[in-house]
Amino acid sequence: DRDAARICRKLLSFLPSHHMEDPPRLPHDGRTPPDDKIGAILPTDQRYTYDMHKIIDRLVDNADFLEVQAAFAPNLIVGFGRVTGRTVGIVANNPAVKAGSLDIDSSDKAARFVRFCNGFNIPIVTLVDTPGYFPGVKQEYGGIIRHGAKLLFSYSAATVPKITVVIRKAYGGAYVAMASKDLGADAVAAWPTAEIAVMGAEAAAEVIFRKELGEAENRDAKKKELVEQYRATFSNPFMAAGRRMVDNIIDPADTR
Repeated sequence: DRDAARICRKLLSFLPSHHMEDPPRLPHDGRTPPDDKIGAILPTDQRYTYDMHKIIDRLVDNADFLEVQAAFAPNLIVGFGRVTGRTVGIVANNPAVKAGSLDIDSSDKAARFVRFCNGFNIPIVTLVDTPGYFPGVKQEYGGIIRHGAKLLFSYSAATVPKITVVIRKAYGGAYVAMASKDLGADAVAAWPTAEIAVMGAEAAAEVIFRKELGEAENRDAKKKELVEQYRATFSNPFMAAGRRMVDNIIDPADTR
C-alpha cells in the first residue's frame, strides 16, 4: 500500500491539476552540459542491441523517470520525466525487446499515452530506434493496420510540442509512425548513427543489387561492399536532412 501511494504521489507530481493548466515546473538552473557518455551506450555494431532505458535515464533530470505500463508491450517504453524542470512525456522504442519493432500492443500503448499527454498539455519526446512493424500472420489477423493507425492518428492530432530524436534505425512505415515530420513533429533531430530508409541496408542490397550479387565470384565479399555502398549513399542522416526528413544532425552529447 505504501508503495502504491508513493507511485501515485510521483505520478501526480508530473501532472497539472486539470487540463486547462500547464504541468508543474520544478526549479532548475536551465544548464544542460554535454554528456559524453550517452553516445557510448550504443554498440559499435548495428546488429547488437541495447536497453533504451539507459539513454532515457541520461536525458531526464536526475535520472528520474516514471515508466508507465512497463510490463505491457515492453518493446516500447512510455513514461514521464523532466528536462530542466519541465515535465515531458517520453515515447521510445526499446531494441532490447523484439528489436524495438512496433506491433499491435505497442501501437495501442503508445497511442493511449500520446493522447493522455496531449490532454494534459505535456510535451512529447520520441526516441526512435525501430526496424519496422513486427511481421507475422498473427499480427495481420489481429489487425496491425487498424491498431497501427491509432498511433499515427494520436500523433497527428496532438497539439502539444513534439520533439523527435532518431537514435539509430528508422525503417519503413514505423519511421512515419514514430512522430515523423509528416505527422507534425515540431523538431526532428538525428544522431550520426541514424539510418532512415525503407529497409535495412542488408535487405536493400539483396533487392537492388541482385544482378551484381548473382554474378560475383565471392558473393559474401561483394555483398559486404554493396551494403556499405548503400549505407553510405542512402541510409544515413545526411541524406534524410537533405530531404528535410530531419531538421538537424546532432552530437549525441548535445541531445539533452
